[in-house]
Amino acid sequence: MNTKDLAKQVADQLGTTEKQARELLDAALNAIGQAAAAGDEINLPGFGKFKVKSMSERSGRNPATGEAITIAPSKKLTFTPAKALKDRL
Repeated sequence: MNTKDLAKQVADQLGTTEKQARELLDAALNAIGQAAAAGDEINLPGFGKFKVKSMSERSGRNPATGEAITIAPSKKLTFTPAKALKDRL
């Protein structure tokens, strides 16, 4: 499913146009992105949680040469599905 398919499904459920549903989805995803960039946890009951996780500096290997390298600290966005979503799967 892509954004266009999701917008069509939302439009059908809400009785709106696909354009309005697409604008709604874009605004929601933008708000989630801004909250994640600020380091906030996004909790969507019945769906799941988005959380920013800090990854510390660690050692690794260059797969091409086998040389030991240091991987810089970074942040990643994780998703934990809610129990209701897991049960539907």
